[in-house]
Amino acid sequence: MLPTTARHSTFSTFSTPNSQPKNSTFLCDMPRIGLISDTHGWLDPRVEVHFKECDEIWHAGDIGGLAITEELARWKPLRAVYGNIDDGPSRQEHPEHQRFTLGGVQVWMTHIGGRPPRYTPEVLAELRKDPPALFICGHSHICMVQFDPKVNCLYMNPGAAGRHGWHKVRTLLRFTLDAGVVKDLEVVELGARGQIAPSYPEEGSRRLAE
Repeated sequence: MLPTTARHSTFSTFSTPNSQPKNSTFLCDMPRIGLISDTHGWLDPRVEVHFKECDEIWHAGDIGGLAITEELARWKPLRAVYGNIDDGPSRQEHPEHQRFTLGGVQVWMTHIGGRPPRYTPEVLAELRKDPPALFICGHSHICMVQFDPKVNCLYMNPGAAGRHGWHKVRTLLRFTLDAGVVKDLEVVELGARGQIAPSYPEEGSRRLAE
């Protein structure tokens, strides 16, 4: 089991069949993923360095404007969902739910989902009916990774990377998908919520699991 927290057929409405990332131009057997959420209209420039070795970037919502996802998509192929603060253009460009398989791992990403064991009712019903191997959400601004045996899936929330909210530390996640296994999981700490001064690119990066 992974650590529970990190330091500072017909498709249902939850499905987006054949989902492809923006700017998808590669095939990779063991894709490295950079996971970010809750940027709220501000993107730390160091995120590009932290995601340099990633094959895809995933954004779990509360983007804060298309300029954020357009910039991320310039760096790497991007998958994103909109969050509750996102405006009309972001909701037109990105879905509420993304459900897809990559690296042999079935993934469901949405913004508001709750957390183990307190999922939202809609999410809990879907997890019981058709659980993915990996469920990702944002919204809480709490970085957390936990396997939930009750719904038989791995839960991930990368915390918040933006400057707005109640989180104390801005965080990202990086991990690899390999033949149905999530491995090499790392938490990247970008610093305190109000801190914007640059630091060494790998400062605060911690390996959680092999």
